[in-house]
Amino acid sequence: MTFYSENETGTNFTFDWKEVFEQVAEAVLEQEGCPYEVQISLLLTDNAGIREFNRDNRGIDKETDVLSFPNIDFEEVSNFDHVEEDEADYFDPETGELILGDIIISVEKIKSQANEYGHSEKREFAFLIAHSTYHLCGYDHMTEEDEKIMNEKQDMLLSYLGINRVEA
Repeated sequence: MTFYSENETGTNFTFDWKEVFEQVAEAVLEQEGCPYEVQISLLLTDNAGIREFNRDNRGIDKETDVLSFPNIDFEEVSNFDHVEEDEADYFDPETGELILGDIIISVEKIKSQANEYGHSEKREFAFLIAHSTYHLCGYDHMTEEDEKIMNEKQDMLLSYLGINRVEA
């Protein structure tokens, strides 16, 4: 697996954010039964940066915590059966890896939401990585039922990894 990551803010964390990114994304992909080696790109930006991406790509002129840009058009969540049919669209020709998509996270939102929810920045960051990786696998939360499914998966995964809301 190849994880591309950039922190354009230069913000330092008390945890290894690249390691957490890889650990959480790999756990999601394992849980979802992804049969391929994948590529995921992560950009850490500030509120102004994510607002610009949100405006330019979604037509929503406001900041948000995370944006996910899936490369795969899923007909059914985490069903990777069709990707080889569109190999040129979905696979890196040099590495053979499935290009899953891109994640953009606001560092300022990591900090403010961790404070708001009373947990660590590591937990907030890990939650946003899990959330967006599920989006890259075709999940969404447009309905209450879909939101419930995503929330349960995220909570179970982070609990499994020992990244809890209240860390000792």
